[in-house]
Amino acid sequence: MEAELKSLEQKINQFVELCQRLRTDNQQLRQQLASILNENKQLEEKISNATSRLERLLNQIPEDNA
Repeated sequence: MEAELKSLEQKINQFVELCQRLRTDNQQLRQQLASILNENKQLEEKISNATSRLERLLNQIPEDNA
């Protein structure tokens, strides 16, 4: 009986440790996701600005009536 209780206690401890590791991993993944989403938003803004500038430059080029 004592051995069974010790085994059960070890399994519970392992389970608790695993839950703690998974919770930490989840938090890290959430932070990474938030950072990547923010970076993605900034890149989209840069692309949009570059596209607008290119369109303005293209509109300034005179058309060739040849």
